[in-house]
Amino acid sequence: MKATIELLAPHPHQARFMDSTARRRVIRAGRRGGKTTGMAIYAVEQFLAGHRVLYAAPTADQLGAFWRNVVSALRDPIDKKIFTKNETEHSIDLVGTERRIRAKTAFNADTLRGDYADVLILDEFQLMDEETWDRVGAPMLLDNNGDAIFIYTPPSLHSRSMSKARDPQHAAKMFKRAAADTSGRWVTFHFASTDNPHISMEALADITQDMTALAYRQEILAEDVDEAPGALWTRKGLEDCREFKAPDLDRIVVGVDPSATSTGDEAGIITAGRADKHFYLVADDSMQGSPMAWATAAVTAYHRHKADRVVAESNNGGEMVEIVIKTVDPSVPVRLVHASRGKQTRAEPIAAVYEKGHAHHVGVFSALEDELALWTPGDPSPNRLDALVWAMTELLQRPVRRSNSMA
Repeated sequence: MKATIELLAPHPHQARFMDSTARRRVIRAGRRGGKTTGMAIYAVEQFLAGHRVLYAAPTADQLGAFWRNVVSALRDPIDKKIFTKNETEHSIDLVGTERRIRAKTAFNADTLRGDYADVLILDEFQLMDEETWDRVGAPMLLDNNGDAIFIYTPPSLHSRSMSKARDPQHAAKMFKRAAADTSGRWVTFHFASTDNPHISMEALADITQDMTALAYRQEILAEDVDEAPGALWTRKGLEDCREFKAPDLDRIVVGVDPSATSTGDEAGIITAGRADKHFYLVADDSMQGSPMAWATAAVTAYHRHKADRVVAESNNGGEMVEIVIKTVDPSVPVRLVHASRGKQTRAEPIAAVYEKGHAHHVGVFSALEDELALWTPGDPSPNRLDALVWAMTELLQRPVRRSNSMA
């Protein structure tokens, strides 16, 4: 029984990564650049060639575009019962063989366990836990000596907040290592959103009006940006301030930049202390969750580090901020601070402390350090940065530990 396969023709940049014979391919591309559509075309070709293909993306929405393209291409043989489609498992099989395409969500590494593939495709890899590849993906290719393809768009500060990665720069670092490989086993590809001939340039121009210059470079031009021009903090400065043990601290506070809803941005929760005119960041417990969840995290940090108070911004939630913290533990002293000055004005004195070499990070805080190095004054400031500013401002203005009765 003959069947028709309706594959789209790849655009030139898609054809480049599809035609490559390298066993490990890393693709850095702009939003709507055609990377997922190209992978759907490639997956169908590999499936028709007799291979077992596993595609993974962090969320069901991201998986959907790939799956729709695959099903559309194979619609005729599916309807004619040549291939079997399981919509629940997002799989298409040739019965009696190992040939298969399957699409899975993989925000966490464990969701991929128990499978194997000839071709593993990890899309939106920058948002995945690194162990998706290190502990799970790589071993599943061993039996068949399979290929792996990593696809990512350099994440803006907003998209980084949704990442499961411990190091938000892990995909960029993989791209850099792959680009330096001379064995031919690894190869890299880079193209911008504007390189997709099928995208509406008018729509793209409209979208970019709502983006910062930095986000445009990252998500449209697909540039790996490690440090924003004009940022108050530099990567070198942050690295130079690193310590791996704090002295005995004279004063410790927990800075909180609250989130009012469980579906909003993360609540920033930063613990810092002061000793002999130097300042030490000792913990980042920032999280996304309900007011009760972040208040519990802040109270836990307060007790764990034996802090003398919680300092919280009151702009977002007003008195509710103190009330929800006191609901978790009435004994915790809370100072509410109101952001009456601009973000840059509040942040500059803290950045100056870093420049003088008087601020130290006790350990590595990748997410916070990304926010510091990638924030451009004038743009909305992220939550970890704000929480750090509140904590450090408190320590600057009130260096002496006060009793709870003097709150």
